[in-house]
Formats: sequence, C-alpha cells, structure tokens
Amino acid sequence: MTDVYLVRHGETEWNRQRRIQGLTDIPLNATGREQARLTGLLLTRRPISRVVASPLGRARETAEIIATQIGLDAPQLREAFVERNYGAAEGLDFHEIDVRYPPGVDVPGRESREDVAARVIPALQTLAAEHPGEAIVVVSHGGAIRAALMTAAPGSGFGPITNGSVHSFHVDGADLRLVAFDDPIELAAVDPRAGDIGLQNAVEARE
Repeated sequence: MTDVYLVRHGETEWNRQRRIQGLTDIPLNATGREQARLTGLLLTRRPISRVVASPLGRARETAEIIATQIGLDAPQLREAFVERNYGAAEGLDFHEIDVRYPPGVDVPGRESREDVAARVIPALQTLAAEHPGEAIVVVSHGGAIRAALMTAAPGSGFGPITNGSVHSFHVDGADLRLVAFDDPIELAAVDPRAGDIGLQNAVEARE
C-alpha cells in the first residue's frame, strides 16, 4: 500500500480573479508561493519520500517549493495529472460563464469528469505500484483532484478544494481509498472564506 497526498497548487492571478483555468499555463502569484511554502512545512510532519507534479507551471512550481521544504529532489512530472480541459470556458470569469453558458448549456470542448478520472486514477495506481510502501505528494489541480475524490468516495458531498490544500489516499493495487478530505495536517492552509465550491470554479460547481 502507498500513501498519496494530493495537493492543489497555490494561487494564481486567475484564481484570484475567479477565472476558469484549465490547461492555460498561468504562474503562481506571491500568495500562491507562500501557500506552497506553508503546505510544504506542514507536509514535513509526514514521511514523504518523493514529490510528483503536473507539468503545468503552477503545479510544477508548487511542487518544487514543497520538495525544497521537505528536503527532497526536484519533483517528477507526469502529464496525466494536468488540470481538466474546460474548453471554451477557459479564461472566463463567473459572470461571463453565466452569460455565455447558463446552467443546462454544455460548454464546447470541455473534458468530462469521467475522462479526467480515466487518466488520473490509472496514473495514481501506476505510481503506487512503482513505489510500494512509500508516502508520495502529488501536486495537481482542483478538477483533477475532484475526479479522484469522486472515484474514491462516489456520492459524497465535497466542498471547495482550496489552493494549497491536501487530500490523503491509500492506494493498494486497483483500490483507491480516501483517508481524509482536507487532511488535518493542512488546516492552516485552508482559506476560511472558501465556504462554497462555487468560490473555486463555476463550471465544477454545476456538477
């Protein structure tokens, strides 16, 4: 069995502006770098052996900061952990989405949550098989992490996945088990204002 800690990257300017940010490669802002540093410090409480990340810049930089805090080598990059493709909604803010794609209207080119899960879950299983018995940090994105959560605990009502938050899993072969949503080790990194998934992503909030 392998312990996997899924971490959402730190804040970017598009996060701050509440713009949909899928495959668009927006860097961390100063707040995001500080969130990554604090999350890294919190993760020193666990016996982390390696850090893996989505290759998108915001996740890669978050992972690099976390690895430095823990004292590990540079993160390994794996394409399967990139964010969900939000298609035509990329870059839009919440008001623009409501105007162009009101509830019930499909967003052209959007990757389905099932398709996201179909790449994220096998990648987690492969990572666990390659490193049995280890504790691994995987820095990814809100949509990708939500796909893993909904696979591990279908029907559960999860709140927002905040920047810098940690969600822990046990992975044993094909079995993916959720240990903790918003793992208590990272409570200091959670924004207390983020009480609604709608604050995270207007598209995710509709599903």
